This record gives sequence, C-alpha cells and structure tokens, in this order.
Amino acid sequence: MRKRTHIEDDALSAEAGRNERQFITSLYRGLEVLRAFRADDRSGLSNGDLAERTSLPNSTVSRLTYTLLQTGYLTYDAETGRYRMGVPVLSLGYACLSGMPIREAAQGYMQTLADSCGEGVMVALGGRDALTMTYVACAKSRSVVSLQLGVGSRISLARSAMGRAYLAGCSEEERAEALEDLERHADPDLWPSIRAGIDDARAQIQDRGFYANLEKWHTGVNAVAVPFRSQSDEPLMAFNLGGPASFLPQDRLIGEFGPRLVALAETMSHRVPRAR
Repeated sequence: MRKRTHIEDDALSAEAGRNERQFITSLYRGLEVLRAFRADDRSGLSNGDLAERTSLPNSTVSRLTYTLLQTGYLTYDAETGRYRMGVPVLSLGYACLSGMPIREAAQGYMQTLADSCGEGVMVALGGRDALTMTYVACAKSRSVVSLQLGVGSRISLARSAMGRAYLAGCSEEERAEALEDLERHADPDLWPSIRAGIDDARAQIQDRGFYANLEKWHTGVNAVAVPFRSQSDEPLMAFNLGGPASFLPQDRLIGEFGPRLVALAETMSHRVPRAR
C-alpha cells in the first residue's frame, strides 16, 4: 500500500473539520500546485513533477496547471514542457508581506544586531508553513561568507533552530498535531533523536529564553532562536540568528548572541503596530 504524503494528510485533515459545502477541494488543490514550487526550481516543473510533489493524479494536475496558466499564475515553456510561477503570484506574496507590520518594524533592529555580531551572521524572522518555516524578513552582516537564504526561503520545522523555537512557543494543541505529522513523515530510525531535540529546545527556552542549535540543522551551521508573538493580532513567529559554526562558536552563541536575540524579541513585542 502506498504511504500517504504530507499533502494528502493535510488535505484529509483540512477537509475533516469543515462542512463539505464550504470547503472547496479544487481551490485547495490549485493552491497546493503553487506551493509545490521551490526557490531552486529554476528550470521549472513539468506536470509529472507537480503530480509527484502533490500526489495528485496527472489528469487533475493537467487541469489545474491549464487553469493557472490561463489566469497568469503560471507561465509555460513549450520547448521544455515546464511551468514557472507567473507575476501574479509575486503580487500575492508582496500583499502578504505588506500585511505584516512586524517586518518593517523589525528590519532595522535585525540589521543592527546582525552587523554588531560580526562576520557571517544572519538574523531572520519566519512563520510556519506546514512542516517548514518560511523566512519573511532577514538581515545579514557584511561578509563574503554567509548563509544563502533570504525572504521566502523554507527550512525544516523539525530540525532548524527557528522551527524548534516555534514548536516550543505554540499552543499544546498545535504542537501535538505538528509532532504527529512530523513523526509520520520522518525516518523511523531518526525520529527519536529529532523528537529529543524538539523537547530539548522547549526545555532550553523555558530555562533561559532561547534555544541553541549546534549543527543539528546543517553540519557547520550554528544558530539560536526564540519564539515571538507581538501584542498585535499577528500569528506566532520566531526569530533566529545563525551562521557558520566557525564564526558562531558555542560559547559566544550561548553567552552573547542568545541573550541579545531574546532582547530583540522583547523590544519588538512592544513596538509592532496593529495592521490596519
């Protein structure tokens, strides 16, 4: 029997709690096609690629891509038979970002922190997207060596500092659901250590206000992170500060950078205006 993907599981859980007359499955599937695109898909995706990533039938994907093509949300290269995202998708992204007052309010503070921490440092703010965290703002120190990430980048909810900080700060109900989904899609042999890391992040945040991730996301990358919820009506997010381990040794990460990131989050919690 074929194992369900997270997209199929998300679809089932999304539909389970909604009245069938109000939940539009075709709209949900169209949005999943758009979500299947990643920043490194420079050559585009074929219908087959999209069917594989979404676990939707090829015939369904073909109808969805045709509709998205006709409305401009996808473009098509006849020579390669591949689709790319169209300009209207970008307008949706900017509309989303403009509705987050925290981005504009935090950007200057994030840049000041990144610059003051030295070479190779990046400070980022992100929110949850299914089993990933997506960057909505970032600031980098001036350096020839830095993480190749930016606004729109998606990183692991289960293994990254930002993801684990988010899980530590979310509600018990959301955490339980997220852990169930993460376990379902994790390698059974790796899940015990991943779960232990998530639990450790929660303990660290309760003890000192931040979580230190030492090469648990990527070899050679260290980071600290804190959950963040402003006094406005914005959803839970998380700040992180990370970079090459050679520039962010454990002693400075825990003794200096973690507390400074906590201070940034505390400052921003009082400075974010409500969206109008």
